[in-house]
Amino acid sequence: MIEGFVVKEPLAHSGGHLLVDHLQAVAKLSAEFSEAFDAVVPTQRWAYLAGLWHDLGKYRPGFQSYVSLADNPDAHIENKVSGREKTHSAAGALWAIQQLEQTHGSKGKLAARVLAYLIAGHHAGLHNWHDGLKQRLDSSDSKQELTEALAANPQHDILNSGNFDPSLNHVPGRAGGFSLWVRMLFSCLVDADFLDTEAHFDASKPAHREGFPSLEQMRVAFDGHMASLTVADTPVNALRADILRQCRDKATLPSGFFSLTVPTGGGKTLSSLAFALEHARTAAKRRVIYAIPYTSIIEQTADVFRAVFKSLGDEVLIEHHSQADAAPNDETARSRLACENWDAPLVVTTNVQLFESLFAAKTSRCRKLHNLVNSVIVLDEAQQLPPAFLQPILDVLNLLVQHYGVTVVLCTATQPAISSTTYFDASKNLRGLENVHEIIDNPDALFDALKRVSVELPPDWTKPTTWADAAARIGAEDCVLAIVNTRSAARELQRLMPTDTLHLSALMCGAHRKTVINHIKERLNAKREGNDQPLRVVSTQLVEAGVDIDFPVVYRALAGLDSIAQAAGRCNREGRLNGKGRVVVFVPPEPSPPGHLRKGAEACVSTLQGQIHDPLARVLFARYFKEFYHSVDLDSHRIVDKLKVEPRTLAIEFRSAAEAFRLIDDQDTATVVVRYAPHRDAIERLLGMLKAEGPQRWLMRKLQRYTVSIHQGVANRMLRQGSLILPMPGLYVQVDAENLYDPTLGLIIDEDVYNPAGFAI
Repeated sequence: MIEGFVVKEPLAHSGGHLLVDHLQAVAKLSAEFSEAFDAVVPTQRWAYLAGLWHDLGKYRPGFQSYVSLADNPDAHIENKVSGREKTHSAAGALWAIQQLEQTHGSKGKLAARVLAYLIAGHHAGLHNWHDGLKQRLDSSDSKQELTEALAANPQHDILNSGNFDPSLNHVPGRAGGFSLWVRMLFSCLVDADFLDTEAHFDASKPAHREGFPSLEQMRVAFDGHMASLTVADTPVNALRADILRQCRDKATLPSGFFSLTVPTGGGKTLSSLAFALEHARTAAKRRVIYAIPYTSIIEQTADVFRAVFKSLGDEVLIEHHSQADAAPNDETARSRLACENWDAPLVVTTNVQLFESLFAAKTSRCRKLHNLVNSVIVLDEAQQLPPAFLQPILDVLNLLVQHYGVTVVLCTATQPAISSTTYFDASKNLRGLENVHEIIDNPDALFDALKRVSVELPPDWTKPTTWADAAARIGAEDCVLAIVNTRSAARELQRLMPTDTLHLSALMCGAHRKTVINHIKERLNAKREGNDQPLRVVSTQLVEAGVDIDFPVVYRALAGLDSIAQAAGRCNREGRLNGKGRVVVFVPPEPSPPGHLRKGAEACVSTLQGQIHDPLARVLFARYFKEFYHSVDLDSHRIVDKLKVEPRTLAIEFRSAAEAFRLIDDQDTATVVVRYAPHRDAIERLLGMLKAEGPQRWLMRKLQRYTVSIHQGVANRMLRQGSLILPMPGLYVQVDAENLYDPTLGLIIDEDVYNPAGFAI
């Protein structure tokens, strides 16, 4: 004990939060969270013991001296303070090993490894065993931490393991499910710790987490909204109504995997939501998670859902993605807190947020995992699941469905071939999804009924079309969308097109793209009303998912068959033409970039060569995806190997797997805030606040609408040449130079722009 300092009742946090109260509250809450998936053996109490012992090190006199004098709500967080006395997460891990081995022998020692992962990582995140946690627990500092904590004589009921059963025979999925189970338990612990801590520092916060409508209220509101719609009596609308009916009917089936195979324009977004809400009612699900591959379309989907649930008020769902647009006065406490742990009935998020969380090691990412249990997960545009990570994604989806009460809906017009029994080859050690149930009774008949385009294939797959020839053909069309594979290709084609041609790519900031897309929709409506002004658009593939535009003619540079089908979904989408729309596939002058884009194009050519009937026939997609998946490494970052558990030690590479599982490789990507002229005043205000107040969550989200991602090497060059500044680590800002952001093309990154002579022209 420190001389002159006496602690009568140990504290967990500043402000008088008693440590014994915190440990017992976290243990209880953590155990409650785990009941949704770990109640098969009630005596095991994994999450309970993790909560009871997670802050055992805070009994240390050095920590008590520090926290009692601190006036900082973050004083207890290990990575935000310095000094040996302030660390506290190793003591509980070592106590688990000591206590359980003494009580249960070798079985207890092995079981204690599970608790050690959880407790030692509850601030810094889950560690690897061999090159991280083992060394930490073996260190003299950690052992001293436990010695000092025990010397403070914690209550017997805090140190006692009770009737804990150390058996690992009931781990969901056994060895193959061990890593997910540990992350689920970790989620329960860190969420309980966060919640009890925030309730101490702000008693009003728990109430802010309440107030969302229930899923049953949402289902009733959805039915009321759909019944109130006035829908024209057309063949397309009749088919959409039948799709909706089938989704409601099949929602009464037991939990599991479902596919919703609906052509573009068939109303799958609302129909999939109808299935999810009805299935949540009949199968007692807790929430609906709607995951979308692109941030460029997530706001559109969320806005559609808000319109459906308008009668329930403004806060009916949460958007959780990097570009959620919220100012400090309209990002409510409830929505902000729910984003942290997804404790809301309807969550609209991205594949990045969902899957990176499922493989995460950090506390902030793992925190939400236990709230996935007993949920409905809708994967919109399921063909966009990233091939390089497909095997670990399929493995974790199988575990969620088989052991955690999750229902998964694969929602797309181009179903990927990921069924174990039909497409995946066991001889190649590929594992697909088990027992996928198709919602639509006769998808082939539905696709035939909704066929609205004819596809023109290249006469010679080996003969490229020059950009000049492509521009001449596309420029001769009166109303046309051309989709190419890269930003540079879009710029080159744009350069050769008539001067009034519009352009879309990710070198334009989100606000710019949204403006252009709205302008395109207005121009399309004007064309239908008789306006004779030509409308021509050149775009990258960002328009292929979720962007509701409807052209009579679409040109598509050679790509994967799924991309061609998605491009066709922007052609005669509403069936307004007297005949069919035209989709023209051409071979561009340079091949797709190496990697999955090129493999997809090669699989497409292999699938379509000699095809004299419909190139978009549904039967062809199974052949295409099977060939494509067999040509690529579906676990190129070796996530599966990193998460294999050593049976004798329970060693696992949590940290390495999390670092490798990056759907967006931002290690070589730079984020640039651009000065998009129409929003210049707003951008300047936000940048001024950033400079004056530093980064804040709502402010960074607001700035996301004005950012562009570029290669890190390009950003470094622009920084050296004075084209960018770096006001804070990881965030570049375009200098106030008009010629660096083109009103049509977006951010200019061509080499000649950065040649000093180029500025003189």
